[in-house]
Amino acid sequence: MTDARTPSGASAPSDAEIAALDAHWRAANYLAVGQIYLMANPLLEEPLAPEHIKPRLLGHWGTSPGLNLVHTHLNRIVRARKRRAMCVWGPGHGGPAVLANSWLEGSYSETYPDVSRDRAGMGALFKQFSFPGGVPSHVAPETPGSIHEGGELGYALTHAYGAAFDHPELLVACVVGDGEAETGPLAASWHSNKFLDPVHDGAVLPVLHLNGYKIANPTVLARLPEDELDALLRGYGHDPVYVEGDEPAVVHRALAAAMDLAVDRIDGYQRAARSEGASARPRWPMIVLRTPKGWTGPEEVDGLPVENTWRAHQVPLPGVRDNPDHLRQLEEWMRSYRPEELFDSEGRPTAQVLECVPEGTARLGATPYANGGLLLRDLPLPPLENHAVRVDRPGTVLHEPTRILGGLLEDVMAATADRRNFRVVGPDETESNRLGALYEATGKAWQAEVLPTDEHLARDGRVMEVLSEHLCQGWLEGYLLTGRHGLFSSYEAFAHIVDSMVNQHIKWLRTSRRLHWRAPVASLNYLLTSHVWRQDHNGFSHQDPGFVDHILNKSPEVVRVYMPPDANTLLSTADHVLRSRDYVNVIVAGKQPGFDWLTLDEARAHCARGAGVWGWAGTEDGSREPDVVLACAGDVPTLETMAAAGLLRRHLPELAVRVVNVVDMTRLLPHEEHPHGMPDAEYDAVFTRDRPVIFAYHGYPWLVHRLAYRRAGHAHLHVRGYKEEGTTTTPFDMVVRNDLDRYRLVMDVLDRVPGLGVRAVAVRQAMADARTRHHAWIREHGTDMPEVADWAWEG
Repeated sequence: MTDARTPSGASAPSDAEIAALDAHWRAANYLAVGQIYLMANPLLEEPLAPEHIKPRLLGHWGTSPGLNLVHTHLNRIVRARKRRAMCVWGPGHGGPAVLANSWLEGSYSETYPDVSRDRAGMGALFKQFSFPGGVPSHVAPETPGSIHEGGELGYALTHAYGAAFDHPELLVACVVGDGEAETGPLAASWHSNKFLDPVHDGAVLPVLHLNGYKIANPTVLARLPEDELDALLRGYGHDPVYVEGDEPAVVHRALAAAMDLAVDRIDGYQRAARSEGASARPRWPMIVLRTPKGWTGPEEVDGLPVENTWRAHQVPLPGVRDNPDHLRQLEEWMRSYRPEELFDSEGRPTAQVLECVPEGTARLGATPYANGGLLLRDLPLPPLENHAVRVDRPGTVLHEPTRILGGLLEDVMAATADRRNFRVVGPDETESNRLGALYEATGKAWQAEVLPTDEHLARDGRVMEVLSEHLCQGWLEGYLLTGRHGLFSSYEAFAHIVDSMVNQHIKWLRTSRRLHWRAPVASLNYLLTSHVWRQDHNGFSHQDPGFVDHILNKSPEVVRVYMPPDANTLLSTADHVLRSRDYVNVIVAGKQPGFDWLTLDEARAHCARGAGVWGWAGTEDGSREPDVVLACAGDVPTLETMAAAGLLRRHLPELAVRVVNVVDMTRLLPHEEHPHGMPDAEYDAVFTRDRPVIFAYHGYPWLVHRLAYRRAGHAHLHVRGYKEEGTTTTPFDMVVRNDLDRYRLVMDVLDRVPGLGVRAVAVRQAMADARTRHHAWIREHGTDMPEVADWAWEG
């Protein structure tokens, strides 16, 4: 391919402008190569020698020329049109390119003064790349202007749309690699254009970079016939503009024209929607850029083709320190960019190189949108008293906790109607999860066709539903990282779909917290409901409480897991997480009617403690340690624990029982392992050192053992929880199947309090008989026994 197609109707840049663009591109390519190979002699002021070469060659060259090309031309657009813009860089480990451009524009040296924009700074830039004590090979939190970790593929486009939502002034470019485009999340992300409001949101300009190859194979989209690729992209609702070639001057002209045309179309759509009332869904433009893999690098190495093949993916010349021919090729390659024209004698970029670069915060590496904490405003949260439920006596009145939370979220949504900095995302479940009150304040974002039977759809809606957890997660991450707030509501079992995505976000936050220049962003908040114990109607496939296990494996400084037992504790927890910064918070709460245990003031105090003794629920008198501790975490385990405490109170009133409820699961960890962890003395005071602890837990029981294994009383800890016994059955049968029911908990007490089993043999037999009676009852009646279904606290 030697010809590039220039879109009709686009203006042609002058020869001088093309020369300046090419100089900037060549400088960025030179810097990218230098980062992969050199640890000394950055300006090639002497012939390259083995001692100038890094001992370990790491990094990815193949995608870098294309990323450099896009960055160069985005600079031109931003400068010429005075646009507020940012870019999400999708292709894998394209770090050398983005770092090179950040250094050229000066934002890198402003962020890291030790890496100055001169000879010494260039040497530091080269040496630190993929070097011990340096920076990663991909676009990471350390990279100015980034919101996207480039190490895992598939999420670039959904992050870009998240950044554009509610930023009407912002243009978000997004480079999508053709390898990345093969992933499921990216394939779904093309549908994000059906949710982008041209009035209230910014614009996303996808750039699909077809360089043909992954690490060892061709890419699917690059090998599609042109008409098939075009039909695919148009079928997604995009209006593609094509640029291809391998002659730099021709490609520069074509890409400049393509970007002009795309931005003109974006401006036209936004003007029509904002000023003329147009309501049709735009067919937003995108650019398909086809250039060779490893463009301008070695064409052949050791007799094998490299440029425009998969061999250009990583390090094209692997033996530079030991192979004189490779060393010669590297020097020829770097000198082919004519560095003497690009940098002055002190290593500073020349005026021609910088001609296209914007100034100040308009630079892609300095944009505040990519350091969203700089733009963050506190949420206007309502007083909790406006939504709290009245609790005159614990365990006698029922509410649906998430429905109560929905009222609070409605107030937040209404209070942010003008500032538009809060969204709720979820996969088709907002109403199902009892958060329907939100629709009193906003609709569901939707730009596609609307039928008379539809409800709550709105072009400017800030509830976002799409049956792709990947899109929900990616949208929210992009939204948060660019300075806003949000909540992800999901069925508990299917939060696992985004396990890998939340991994990356946690790593991002952990690294960002160590960077002085990154301002804290709003936390990523999950509400997991429709949980394991109340999926009796959907059955086994919907029963999995393991997302919290996954989360609690991650960086302790970032992750938090909360299990509020009732409506008021859920309100208090939600208020806390919506105010927090730089965390991933997971709240597990039921949507079905559940007992109210605590008043609002009691709930606030209990949540502040994270775990505490419910003295009113136990039978200890404070004169001595209890005979047994009944502990619980989660709404259904709390119910069963309270029912067990009631049974013990009735049948064994002389037994000293302590009831402990845990809201914050990280309180079980030692303080040395997690900031919220209890010191040993506090843990021993709550749980005792040597008394039996019967712990009813919401999820997999071995998690509690893992959290508490270092505690002095661990040998006396017995945990009941979900053990993969589920089906379509009654609510109480779910807990019976998993031995979490009140009768089993009482039997555990009898079996573990020394000497009690012999004295209370009749009580144990009564508990076993109740379980037997339960099995017969549900098979005859299809519902739970009245003594269970009609139970209330009588303490």
